[in-house]
Amino acid sequence: MRPRWVTGLLFDIGGYALQWVALALGSLVVVQPLLVVGLLFALPMKARLSPYRMHGWDWTGALLTTAGLAVFLVVSQPAVGHPNVRPVVWTLLLCAAAGLATFLVVIGRESGPRLKAMAYGTAGGVVYGVCAALTKTCAHLLSLGVGHLLGSWQAYAVALGGLTGMVLAQSAFQAGPLDASLPALSAADPVISVVIGAVAFGEAVRSGMLATTLEVVSLSAVVVGIFMIGHIEAVSAAQGRDHKSGHPQEAV
Repeated sequence: MRPRWVTGLLFDIGGYALQWVALALGSLVVVQPLLVVGLLFALPMKARLSPYRMHGWDWTGALLTTAGLAVFLVVSQPAVGHPNVRPVVWTLLLCAAAGLATFLVVIGRESGPRLKAMAYGTAGGVVYGVCAALTKTCAHLLSLGVGHLLGSWQAYAVALGGLTGMVLAQSAFQAGPLDASLPALSAADPVISVVIGAVAFGEAVRSGMLATTLEVVSLSAVVVGIFMIGHIEAVSAAQGRDHKSGHPQEAV
């Protein structure tokens, strides 16, 4: 087991703990989109470790992501919502997410490396989006007492979902280029989370022609920016070094 992989795993665990706290205090519509900020730090750091200097295309992607995120959070002004949903809503939500993730995996298995990586990465993002919703409910249950949390099905569902998401993400990283898998994973998670938060958890965003247009455009800018950042040459260069060294590819 490689030390860097173990270190990355420990940081992931720490990041999830902070995400748990954030979701206990805030809404899915606010917290999950903020996670893309990690990409703004991760890929330039990767560039720093490779013989590559970031250029206009890369900074444009970072600017689009940052500006789109800022506009979306300012304009949407999501409602507080509620920390849990009715069993029938959970059933529909989980079935829909499982169906979509399964469809993406099936499509990916029959595709070439790049499309396979994108499909698996998107499926991982879908699963992580649902895990965020489960985490929010688990944080609420923990606030009522450890017994409430351990006696709920959500606690075990989030553990299973987290493991499934990790397997899908690692499969995506191994299936094809990192610049295909990582942006898909990073974009799908916040988009799915925003939809779940607004539709299922009552975190309604501002409506109206102007507000809705700005929300759609800004969220689209975030997604476009993520893909622009994910296609920087440093990613391909770093991946190439991993393959030449015979080491398995790691998540950023």
